[in-house]
Amino acid sequence: MGATLRALRALVLLCGFYLLSLVILAVLIGLDAAVLTEMHGMAAGKLLIVTVLLAVPVVRGMFMLRTPKGDDLPGVEATEEGEPRLWALVRELAAATGTRAPDRILLTADVNAAVSERARLLGLLPGSRTLYLGVPLLTGLGEAQLRAVLAHEYGHFTGGDTRLSALVVRGRAQIGRVIEQFHARADGQEESERARQEKAAAKRVAKGKKAREVDTAGSGWTYRMMAAVYTLYGRLYMRASLSTARAQEYAADLTAARIAGRVATASALREIQVLSASHDFYLQSYATLGLPARVLPPRGEFFGGFGRLLAAREEELAGMRQDLPAEPVSPYDSHPPIADRVRRIEALPDDGRDAGGTGTALTLLSDAPRAQEALEDAVLRQEILAFRRTAEWTELLNATMAENLSAAHTPLHRALAEYTGQPATLDALLALIDEGRLWRLAERLPLSEEAAAAKGRAFREFLRPRLTGWLRTMVLAEFNARSLLRWEFSWSRPAAVVLPGGDATQDENPEAALRAALDAALADHPDTAPLRALLPPVPAPQA
Repeated sequence: MGATLRALRALVLLCGFYLLSLVILAVLIGLDAAVLTEMHGMAAGKLLIVTVLLAVPVVRGMFMLRTPKGDDLPGVEATEEGEPRLWALVRELAAATGTRAPDRILLTADVNAAVSERARLLGLLPGSRTLYLGVPLLTGLGEAQLRAVLAHEYGHFTGGDTRLSALVVRGRAQIGRVIEQFHARADGQEESERARQEKAAAKRVAKGKKAREVDTAGSGWTYRMMAAVYTLYGRLYMRASLSTARAQEYAADLTAARIAGRVATASALREIQVLSASHDFYLQSYATLGLPARVLPPRGEFFGGFGRLLAAREEELAGMRQDLPAEPVSPYDSHPPIADRVRRIEALPDDGRDAGGTGTALTLLSDAPRAQEALEDAVLRQEILAFRRTAEWTELLNATMAENLSAAHTPLHRALAEYTGQPATLDALLALIDEGRLWRLAERLPLSEEAAAAKGRAFREFLRPRLTGWLRTMVLAEFNARSLLRWEFSWSRPAAVVLPGGDATQDENPEAALRAALDAALADHPDTAPLRALLPPVPAPQA
């Protein structure tokens, strides 16, 4: 479908909204005429008020004349003076695809690249263009892959996709606005009815009568019925407009393959999936690890550490590139499944071009560390930027784990405090184990139906693995309270605890001794002596 036909389709969809609204207004006017002709008195007045109230959201939606302008993503503007190599590549690819280069480049924190155009007169006249480039994307892509990504985005320019988006966005916004107003009015009516019934119930109770149950099921039904009508059209609108968006993605992929090569384009599509999953993992497990302890990675490393993770886990990521996800297909998806896009690109004739070198596209930036520092300032909230900066990642890990252990409050803690009526401490738990009351305490723990029904040895076997984990946490918290723990940081594997006298890189006695001591304390015939022997004595207070 060409740009002209897509424009006509978008215009028809937008006109459909106005046609639906006019039909609804005509029905309401016809109902008013019938009421005035056939009815009189208070009932007629009430019906007229209802029709007017129903018409207000419709009219408001129809007269939303300005197309909503999306706010820029938070990021750092890359000027041509500051980033000449990046701009040279951007202009080169714009010329190759036969389109006008963007007016500005914004570096963002997403694993994504996108383009926008502030077109005028509903897309009839061109406007300023912006290219959004995620720094994590530059970190993980090679330059040839980046060329494919940029060529894909420029394909949206050449196809007129960004200019026509104004029509589509306006229709979505107007339909959404009408639906939102109807739901808001229905919710308001429901709340008013609830308040009225609760007030009436309070009066009945004050008179010694039984209060009636509050029932607002029928409140606001006329507004919800109107919202349902627009929702049905909204679904039709979304399905039609998003099917066009998916076709635009296929066309932009072909542009990328033509400009950057079949292999580089398919490789970039595979890589973006890997980078997206890896970046989510990186943010959760590394970059934001210290937020509960109010500490941040070294300056610039909040985004800069992502490259270290990718380098350390290259072998693991290689397998992910080959196994594309089997995504469910939905008519409401704006993009086709990535596996289908890759299959289509790889089915193209061989053009003799490879995927390029193995370097990172981040080298296109004049000063990548400085850009990553600036991105932190632009993206992170001010209260987070005020957190303490650690000198290195190991310091961040130790500070975070110390905070987590000092605040540890497992189900075992809660059950122990409830059972003894005293603060839940390791000493109190060991004393209770020595007295043979551990499994009575275990009955107060959260239990599955199967565990709750079990008796004797079966009950103990159900609970023992979970008890082992909780008891280990209590022991580590005790070590932490005495400043005897440290943690080994790694980009390639989970953090490892280093027990007193041990080394996390080797299977030495402290870890094995702790496992054996935990098993002994939780055995059918418990022995807490090995566990007590691992705990150094509490220093006596100085006189």
